[in-house]
Amino acid sequence: MINKERILDNFLGYVQMESESRNEENFSKVIRKELQDLGFEVYVDEAGKKAGSNTGNIIAKLKGTKDAEPILFSSHMDTVVPGKKIKPVIKDGVIYSDGTTILGGDDKAGVAAIIEAVKTMKENNIAHGPIEIVFSICEEVGLLGAKNLEYDKIEAKTAFVLDSGGEPGQIIIKAPAQDKIEVTVIGKSAHAGVAPEEGISAIQVAASAINRMKLLRIDEETTANIGMIEGGKATNIVCPEVKITAEARSLSNEKLDRQTAHMVACFKEAAKEFGVEVEINTPRSYGALNVDENDPIVNIAKKACEAIDVTPFTAASGGGSDTNILNENGIKAVNLGIGMKKCHTLEEHISIQDLENGARLVLSIIQTV
Repeated sequence: MINKERILDNFLGYVQMESESRNEENFSKVIRKELQDLGFEVYVDEAGKKAGSNTGNIIAKLKGTKDAEPILFSSHMDTVVPGKKIKPVIKDGVIYSDGTTILGGDDKAGVAAIIEAVKTMKENNIAHGPIEIVFSICEEVGLLGAKNLEYDKIEAKTAFVLDSGGEPGQIIIKAPAQDKIEVTVIGKSAHAGVAPEEGISAIQVAASAINRMKLLRIDEETTANIGMIEGGKATNIVCPEVKITAEARSLSNEKLDRQTAHMVACFKEAAKEFGVEVEINTPRSYGALNVDENDPIVNIAKKACEAIDVTPFTAASGGGSDTNILNENGIKAVNLGIGMKKCHTLEEHISIQDLENGARLVLSIIQTV
C-alpha cells in the first residue's frame, strides 16, 4: 500500500530543506502544513526558546477511529553539519549526497516514513486508535528538544522512535547513559623563552592526566573519549589555561559512574602533582535505556515486523537518542531501525527499499495496536 514513488519524492525534497540543529524552522513549516492537511491538530511548543532554536518541537494529534490506547511516533527534524545545499544522488537503488555534505537521512528518513504511513492510512480508510506525533528539534546537540518537550501535552504512554541506523526490523531496547566531562586546568603563565621555569603549563598537566586514563573502548558496555582540547595563547607563553571536553557512556549506570570517577581522579591527581587548580563539571546528559525483551511494546514491534515479512530482532545501541529521554519521562519507548548508514559522515546513505520498509513498519504498528 505504501506509495514508493511518493515517499521517495518527499524524502528527496525533505533532505534539500536545510535544518541544521537550531535552524529547523523552514523545514518545520512544511511538515506542520502536511500534518494539518492530514487532519492533525498541530501545536509547536516552547522548547526552542530553551534550546536556542528558531522553532520548537512539533506535537501533532489525530483522533482515533477505533477504541485503542494512543500511540506516539517520533523522529527529529534537525541534522548535523554540513547540512546545507544537500544534493541527493541515487545510485543502484541507494540514495547518497553528492559527497560534499551529509545526506540528512538522520533523521528525515524517519520523518518521511511517519508522514507516508499516515497518508496511506488515510487513503485506505484504515481503522486506527489515537495517534500522536512528535518531530523534535536539536536532537543532534544534546537531545535538547526531547529534554524540553511539553510532556503535559502528550497522552500516549507508548512510543516508537524512528532514529536508528539498523535495518528495518531492528528494535533498540538498550542504549547508554552519557556523562559530559568538562575540565578547566589552571596553570601559570610565564615567558617561554626567558623564564619558562616560572610557569606551569596547563597543557602539560592536561597531557599528564589524559595519559593515565583508560579511554575509547573500556568494555563491551562502556566507552570514553576526549573530544576537544582548547587553550594556549602563543608559542612564547607557557600556557596558563586549558579546557577539555570529554564524555563517557555505558549501558550500565554503575559502570558509567566508575568511568567518570576514574577520569575525574586522573585530572585531580595530575593537578596535585603539578601544584595547580582544576575545575571539573560532570553533568549527566541522559540516563540509560533499558526495556525488557518481553515488554508489550517490544511484542507490538515484533508483530508489526512479522506482518510485513520483516524479521524482527532486538539490539543495543552505542548512542543515545530521544528514546532515552522519553523513557525518563514516563513514556515507554523503543528506537526502530530505518536503514540509515554511515550517519554523520559525507558517505551517509539509505536504500530506497529501507525507506519504503520504514513506512510499511509504521503503518503495520498502527494496524497492530
